[in-house]
Amino acid sequence: MKQILLAIGIVIALLLPPRAHADVGAVIDGHILPGHAGFAAATGDLATAAARDCTPDALRPTYQAAFDAWMGVSHLRLGPVEEEGRALAIAFWPDTRGLVPRTLGRLIAAQDPVVTDPAGFAEVSVAGRGLFALERLLFDPDFAGYGPGDYTCALTRAIATDLARMAARIDTEWRDGFADTLRNAGAPGNPVYHGEKEGAQALFTALVTGLEFTADQRLDRPLGTFDRPRPNRAEARRAGRPLRNITLSLTALRDLAMHLANDDAPQTAAAFDRALETAAALDDPLLAGVADPQGRLRVEILQQHVRAARDAARAEIGPRLGVSAGFNALDGD
Repeated sequence: MKQILLAIGIVIALLLPPRAHADVGAVIDGHILPGHAGFAAATGDLATAAARDCTPDALRPTYQAAFDAWMGVSHLRLGPVEEEGRALAIAFWPDTRGLVPRTLGRLIAAQDPVVTDPAGFAEVSVAGRGLFALERLLFDPDFAGYGPGDYTCALTRAIATDLARMAARIDTEWRDGFADTLRNAGAPGNPVYHGEKEGAQALFTALVTGLEFTADQRLDRPLGTFDRPRPNRAEARRAGRPLRNITLSLTALRDLAMHLANDDAPQTAAAFDRALETAAALDDPLLAGVADPQGRLRVEILQQHVRAARDAARAEIGPRLGVSAGFNALDGD
């Protein structure tokens, strides 16, 4: 009986596709480190521009570039970005209780001198910091009418400086420590990843939950319901970024998937390409079309393609690596 069972096991093993090994080092060197270096450079440019001229017209281009760079790494909720609440301080969204405008309003009304103290500003509520606080100050008519000598201009400069500080710290901590921690998952004494597969699992989780965040937040929130669509809930709507963020996030997640799979995941690649092609054809930068039946259908189709990319990655990449998606900091946002 044991020989029969052994023979059956051998046959099953031969029929299964060969298990691949995730090249975690390739993901780090080709995806993670360049992405964080780009975000640090873009936010550094934003802080430099704010020091020179912190008015909305002057800052909007460098703000958009910094947000673009964030979309290249926003799915990587592991390591340094999770220290000191940095992820939320960089991107506090969704803001379901309207905390961003209230926090900014209080700072402005009080003319809080914390804007002149970088260390003190790092302790300000996350709702008053980061990309979404800046979006309000630069694009919302209720805030964006300030001049170069106004308190709001100084607040804008403080937020830009704080963003650059966090991005630089994240970049440095990846290069000088956490990259090796992830690269050497399972090595004796590794303080974070105690098993050899845990590094690959953390990256696979980032891939899956990044796709779920786009489907369940960036698309589902503005979709609302058929009777009550919510286009005003789209991410970074004031800055004109809802579809742009989706496209950039899908592009970054496709890059992660291909690095993780050593460019050998044709079904996943095809699913990502369909989602990106659908987004490119949407011609609805604010996702305002969700209020119209035909426009809503196009956004729903995009959402279906995003979920299909997730499902393809789960079916094709996860089993070949011998991993599944675990808990991620995005779960429950």
